[in-house]
Amino acid sequence: MQCALKFACSAAPPSSASIAPLLFSNTHNKKKKLRNGCSIRAELSDDNDPLLQAAINSASLRFHETHRQDPLFIDPYAGCFVSTHTQMDMETKAKQYCIATKFIDDKLLSTVNHMDGLKQVVLLSDGMDTRPYRLNWPSSTIMFDISPLRVFQKAAEKLDGVGAKIPQRCLFLHVPLETPNIQETLVTKGFNGTRPSVWAIQGLPLMTLVSFEEILLTVSGMAMKGCLFFGELPAWLAETGIGNKSSTKKWINNIFMSYGFKVDMISYDEVAKRLSKVVKPGDYEKILFVAEQLRCSDDQMETWRKELQRVDEDGDEEGFEDL
Repeated sequence: MQCALKFACSAAPPSSASIAPLLFSNTHNKKKKLRNGCSIRAELSDDNDPLLQAAINSASLRFHETHRQDPLFIDPYAGCFVSTHTQMDMETKAKQYCIATKFIDDKLLSTVNHMDGLKQVVLLSDGMDTRPYRLNWPSSTIMFDISPLRVFQKAAEKLDGVGAKIPQRCLFLHVPLETPNIQETLVTKGFNGTRPSVWAIQGLPLMTLVSFEEILLTVSGMAMKGCLFFGELPAWLAETGIGNKSSTKKWINNIFMSYGFKVDMISYDEVAKRLSKVVKPGDYEKILFVAEQLRCSDDQMETWRKELQRVDEDGDEEGFEDL
């Protein structure tokens, strides 16, 4: 399955023309031609990189949650990404984000701890996901982080500077979001479609509904039957797909089922209650979900195809000997 993912970062879908140059050019230095034939160079810096700033904002939410009196989780590394002048609207964004983060943390660990042998975890993130470092992963866990390369490199430098380490007997690999073929790169780095895996998405920059469908196509092709895919999606995806004619629940059921997943929308309020937290009622900017793969992965299908071919060939040989 050939699948190229195209993404960008925004609370609502920006135009592809405005974002694509940031992600797919071989350099972060841009030249713009002027009428008089001269050119100016616009350099993508930390201050004007929207993907980097979005990742820092999320890290800031984790940093503040970590230092609350009764935190939902502890992220000892979020502080290395956050500058002292970072300003966030904590009241409206923190609770929802942190509740989702705690939900995803717990779901990842509970799922992985029920796997035998090699445990494969795929994180679709903003590049500053500290889960590979801060969660208590069991041995024989291999983690793949799919995220923007520049953000991931910046984060890796910061994490190395504070001595962050992956748990022993675990492996952590990065797959740049800009990679032309995500599926092929995952396989090259060791992903096995005939082994169980768990997929989680939070913070991955999405540009359009089509880009999310490409994610579903990739996960559907690589995850074994019964594997889970869960996390957060921007709510504008549903508006892109259905406008005002249908409910978000109907939209999410239809799009996931079209790629072979059974999906449940998860209520932030219900998760908050289980965590003994209170969130203000109202519309949320995100959709929390858990989906189960109902189809076989491409590797499973190929394995069975080869087995059937072998059985047929053995049968032909036996028939020839009888003659």
